Amino acid sequence: MFPAMAKKVIVPKHPLAEVFGFPTSNFTQTGNRYRANRLCPFHNKVASCTKDKANDPLGVCSVYDTDGSLAITCPIRFREDWIVVEDAARYFFPTGTKWTSIGEVRLNDKTGKSAGNIDEVLVSFNDDGKITDFGAIEVQAVYISGNIRRPFEYYMKNPTERHNFDWTEEENQPHADYLSSSRKRLVPQLIYKGSILKKWNKKYAVVVHSGFYNSLPRLPALNKEDSDIVWLIYDLKYNKKDNKFNLVSVKEKYTAFKPVLNKITRAHGGAIDNFIESLQNKLDQKLAESENGNLTISGE
Repeated sequence: MFPAMAKKVIVPKHPLAEVFGFPTSNFTQTGNRYRANRLCPFHNKVASCTKDKANDPLGVCSVYDTDGSLAITCPIRFREDWIVVEDAARYFFPTGTKWTSIGEVRLNDKTGKSAGNIDEVLVSFNDDGKITDFGAIEVQAVYISGNIRRPFEYYMKNPTERHNFDWTEEENQPHADYLSSSRKRLVPQLIYKGSILKKWNKKYAVVVHSGFYNSLPRLPALNKEDSDIVWLIYDLKYNKKDNKFNLVSVKEKYTAFKPVLNKITRAHGGAIDNFIESLQNKLDQKLAESENGNLTISGE
């Protein structure tokens, strides 16, 4: 398990950690400019934030989860200073290799149908500009359950007066949904894209923050040389001087494709007695309704 480094920060009573790249309490000239113009400081494909809606972006980069830890909710947030790309290149290629990155590359299966887009493909090349190798990067932020747009819009109407607002009594509190993020997003990416890359004998880098990684089953580890997947795990560390968060590397975990897929996709059932007890409670309720004339029992 990896420490949630941002817990050292005094957590406000609202879920917004970063809005348009800055803490809600950051009123520097730069922070004000990014908020006013709805800009993205993390190398989005355009200057503006485009999360959720291009004309009305949901500029929340990260949130405070219910336990006070930070959760990165936007994949673009991982592009700070291109740290992730540099770390992945060190895994893919030998030291001294010439390489560059190509974003949003479509990956097709053998029938020509799309298996999805690869977030970043790193390519190595020789002195003639010919590709000699490549590796793929999958960036996975976390889904949010609950309503994050309401507190975001509330804050944006008056940031200076509402930067430390209290949202604890509101309904539909937003929180990180790690289970949905892994099952609905990460697992399909591993199955479709990862299986193709595995067949091609190409390496895969999966980028997550520590809270996401800690929510996964314990993955069988390998040494770097025998692995074909690296988990690049990051956190957001608060910089008091600049009143902002910085992306920092926490750990790199080396694994193999098939054991990871088996581990993440396999469901482990609880005690059957607990399931039967739940069924019994529902049956008792049905029978009680039947006695009151509210339900017809099949077979009577």
